[in-house]
Amino acid sequence: MKILDTIRKKRCMGRAEITIPRDSRRNMKERDGVLQIRYDNFEIKRPQKLNKNKALKDSVGVWVIHAKEESPPKGAEPIEWFLMTNEPVQTAEAAYEMICYYTQRWKIERFHYVLKSGCAVEKLQERSMDKTTLLVLMYSVIAVVIMNMTYAARIHPDEPCTLFFEEDEWKLLYRAANKTKKEVKKPYTIQEAVTYLGWLGWPKRAPSDGPPGVKTVWMGLNTLNNLLAYRDLFV
Repeated sequence: MKILDTIRKKRCMGRAEITIPRDSRRNMKERDGVLQIRYDNFEIKRPQKLNKNKALKDSVGVWVIHAKEESPPKGAEPIEWFLMTNEPVQTAEAAYEMICYYTQRWKIERFHYVLKSGCAVEKLQERSMDKTTLLVLMYSVIAVVIMNMTYAARIHPDEPCTLFFEEDEWKLLYRAANKTKKEVKKPYTIQEAVTYLGWLGWPKRAPSDGPPGVKTVWMGLNTLNNLLAYRDLFV
């Protein structure tokens, strides 16, 4: 595209130090990197096939940001992003802000993944839009809690598991994950709790798999909730 070629040729207008998120589809681990920033505004003309629609403007003004990794690790392809926005980007600081927004895209994708696949929100059969809206809201809260739990274990691994679990929950989680009748006396860390959920949700996980992801966590929570529901029958 002409716009992409044009902005690639512009001089570097700033640099941004960011944490580049993990990309499991390309087997790329999370890493820190420095991105060169370029930006400019462009007019995008209305496509000819839409010329009959007189309600559309002849052109739309947009700002395009080009962010490319300066010194990628050996053997890795440099990150190169082209971001388009209708928000004005007239300084390197404004461009950096948009880049930071974009780095959160993966979390937004994971949220919808948990909501749709983990909470099965698309399978709701309510006939009333009001009831559907309430259920989607409720499941959205659940999805956020699952994500918070997953990422808290990575960012604040030494925090206590009591941030998310009641006493009977973390005690049963420990016994079920470790396959023991011995009861733990003190709360353990949130990192340990999420590891135990990983054992329940995906028993064949290898050490090289890294920390449990949101799918493993929701599967582990589902198993834990089933155990909690029937625990009184086996006491």
